Amino acid sequence: MATYRLLIAYAHPDDESFGNGGLIAKYVAEGVEVYYICATDGDRGTIPDDMQGLYPSVRELRLAELACAARVLGFKRVFTFHYKDSGMMGSVTNQDPDCLWYHSQQPDLYEKLVLRVVDVIREIKPHVVLTFNKYGGYGHPDHIAIHRATTEAFMRAGDPTLETACPPYQPQKLYYAALPARFLKFVAFTLRLRGMDLRHMGRNKDIDYQAVLDHLEPAHALVDVHAYLDKWHEANACHKSQGGGGMSSQVPKWLRDLLVRSQGFTRVYPKPTHNRVDERDLFAGVVCE
Repeated sequence: MATYRLLIAYAHPDDESFGNGGLIAKYVAEGVEVYYICATDGDRGTIPDDMQGLYPSVRELRLAELACAARVLGFKRVFTFHYKDSGMMGSVTNQDPDCLWYHSQQPDLYEKLVLRVVDVIREIKPHVVLTFNKYGGYGHPDHIAIHRATTEAFMRAGDPTLETACPPYQPQKLYYAALPARFLKFVAFTLRLRGMDLRHMGRNKDIDYQAVLDHLEPAHALVDVHAYLDKWHEANACHKSQGGGGMSSQVPKWLRDLLVRSQGFTRVYPKPTHNRVDERDLFAGVVCE
């Protein structure tokens, strides 16, 4: 019996869990082969004091957390590209020649990045590919870099004139993660009530939460994941060094479960003819060979 295959391409250890843990758990439980590209090792992540020294380096800690989440979620395989983590826009660390953002800004290095994604697509032959939206979720340069590279790789993977280690293969659908607008607006409302500045959020006050809201994209697919929320929370907890759930962890679990019962996705290819939800499954219309 043929098996559906899904490839998710994100930037850091924790992006897979914080962003789409419910979706991944659902599809794995339903027999889908889910693969993950993690472009960086998350080596510039901020680590709590009580976790300092648990591993020889931040990189090893973050990769161990990713391995934990991969076991919980049940990935078929994780592809780690091992680029260095970049900082937020304007950070001096983004000039490091080994970081993902630097590679995305140099034409020859960017081409190599795109071809690495093409190679993965051609090797595993996913029916569906998923990556960040154009703003990279919250504007992180690494998110934007892997978004661009994955989008281009999707378009070029079926090109017979492009030679790589594997023969051409064209996935059938491309989606961007559509952030949960209702949930994010609720969080923004509670933050304003507490007198917080939405332009300077996060542990390092370098996340523009208002810009996140301004760059929300329409959802064309809405997938019910409510039966997999416990598995989602379990995967989030693997990334203890990063808060075990991101900003959403500031909201009680029962309320998150009420507000985030489904996950939305923007369909990029095939291009939708309207901006409304018309799918409840990313594999709707997919021919499974």
